[in-house]
Amino acid sequence: MQIIRSVDELISYVALQKNNHLSLGLVPTMGALHAGHLSLVERAVKENDLVVASVFVNPTQFNNPEDLRTYPRTEEADVALLAKAGVAVAFIPSVEEIYPSGARHEKEYQLGTAAEVMEGKFRPGHFQGVAQIVHRLFQLVQPNRAYFGEKDFQQIAVIRNMVESEGLNTEIVDCPIKRADDGLALSSRNALLTEDQRRRAPEIYSALMAGVEYSKTHSVRETHDMVVERLNAVEEMEVEYFEIVDARTLLPVEEWNEAPNIQGCITVYNGKVRLIDNIRLRPL
Repeated sequence: MQIIRSVDELISYVALQKNNHLSLGLVPTMGALHAGHLSLVERAVKENDLVVASVFVNPTQFNNPEDLRTYPRTEEADVALLAKAGVAVAFIPSVEEIYPSGARHEKEYQLGTAAEVMEGKFRPGHFQGVAQIVHRLFQLVQPNRAYFGEKDFQQIAVIRNMVESEGLNTEIVDCPIKRADDGLALSSRNALLTEDQRRRAPEIYSALMAGVEYSKTHSVRETHDMVVERLNAVEEMEVEYFEIVDARTLLPVEEWNEAPNIQGCITVYNGKVRLIDNIRLRPL
């Protein structure tokens, strides 16, 4: 596996592969890799001639400086995992390499209403930062396909909107959530949990699963309230939001028959660690 840290070197590498008519898959990551990331890599390796995986903690998508500062960074371990998984290139640039004019929002992307709810509401500017780095990576790698995990369900919808509004040719491939044996959605942030917090963390998925069953005989509002009350009753846990939404538009629904596909999306503080998850509520 080749490690590339400069934009110019990556551009040269991509040009050579394109001249050889090879397909490129891209797996954008912020590092601190786990089995969820590797499941994306595994699929990308199967579906493309070559795979580029980026490892870059993008400052423009953090609205909380403390969150950026404490985000786990494990470059040496990440490189070893990517090499073993069959990645052709690990792109590991500095902030200055990606943003030579400074890490700030230089363009307003048209991301639709999907970027205005849930994470968009609680993390102002977050999705503009996500769109900025993903667009930058797409420009550099020119991937045939890019791979994202469904744990970040809203992010995938926003990126699809960005691809459409920018007229890009990259196919967005969404991949199922990878979970630990106890149900916790794998996340780099899990490394920040204390032993007790990690023990309690599976309550999030347990509550979502209970919500699916509960929804069979209860209204949208009743299902929402049951899930929130159940999690808020757990020590150190507090629900920031739980939204039951149209899986296509991400707008809230009030009745189960309002959309063919309905998703429950949740963010929970487990101590000071902010965890997200989601589950399909319709169709059952």
